[in-house]
Amino acid sequence: MTGEAARDTGVDIAVEGGCGVITLNRPEALNALTLDMCHAIEAALLGWLPDASVKAVIIRGAGRAFCAGGDIRSLYDSGLAGDDYPYRFYHDEYRLNALIHHYPKPYIALLNGIVMGGGVGVSVHGSHRVATENIRFAMPETGIGLFPDVGGSYFLSRCPGETGLFLALTGTRIGAADAVYTGIATDFVPADTLDALYDALVAANFAAGTTAEIVNQVIGRFSQPAPDAPSLAARRDHIDRIFSGDSIDGILDALARESDEWAETVRQTILSKSPTSTKVAFRQIRKGATLDFDDCMQMEYRIASRFIVGADFYEGVRATVIDKDQTPRWQPGRLVDVDAAAVDAYFASLGEKELMLGSVGGTSR
Repeated sequence: MTGEAARDTGVDIAVEGGCGVITLNRPEALNALTLDMCHAIEAALLGWLPDASVKAVIIRGAGRAFCAGGDIRSLYDSGLAGDDYPYRFYHDEYRLNALIHHYPKPYIALLNGIVMGGGVGVSVHGSHRVATENIRFAMPETGIGLFPDVGGSYFLSRCPGETGLFLALTGTRIGAADAVYTGIATDFVPADTLDALYDALVAANFAAGTTAEIVNQVIGRFSQPAPDAPSLAARRDHIDRIFSGDSIDGILDALARESDEWAETVRQTILSKSPTSTKVAFRQIRKGATLDFDDCMQMEYRIASRFIVGADFYEGVRATVIDKDQTPRWQPGRLVDVDAAAVDAYFASLGEKELMLGSVGGTSR
């Protein structure tokens, strides 16, 4: 890709040493993903698949964020205008998530700064996720009338105990220690050595062993224990006991029975989210635990296709991004008014419009 094309798409593509390098380069927008960016990343990954000189892939973000998520304003504007952009965006974004999950070469995400939503989708499914003390990870979608997508069904349902469901329903931000504890990150590396790690990866002698061995050795030289204790580990017993309930109502009742400030704060946080999003996310995470990755992505495309034509996404973005009054008027406004049939509709087949995922080079990682 030429420099001009890279600027146009917000992604810089390069090969350094034995590594293909993807740099998300929209720092003024915290590297928020657009459809063009998804296409540029996909094209680079597919181009490097048969290239024996590219042994591994590195993805990083320019500026103070890795990636703050999808470009919500573009989705909002195009959706209100009746354009099909939101469908195309989610369709191709989810295909990219699957490509990363199945990518047969090491895929190394350098997570320094904000990692949310769509930024999670282009990082957490790779083989190596390196977090610094600056990481701020969250899946905040229920607060804007969406759901924890980009493979959240898969990776959140596989976090220790009920910590993934907790993150999905509350949108809680976590740092490096919790990212490593949950498996969202594979390694912790101090931010002041991240450039040195990058230099070591692109200078690695991949002829000295298997590619995976070399990547592991290089990262291992920089990897350290996270400096702080994971807060989720400290709350793990509470989280597992409370969030093991078989319904949102059960979880809220369990929180109400607790006599501490933490539980009440969590309860109020859940109640502030879109009731529809909350109930859909609960079922999504529970169901995701029983599905393989591709089936999770197909399920998520079904859900996304319904939220695009619903009211809560547009109201959530209005309240948080457009008017910034932080007082969304959800429809419906109460959990009790979101019945099982309404939730069922989000998971129904799309028929001919289903997301179809093919194999990547005939190999799954």
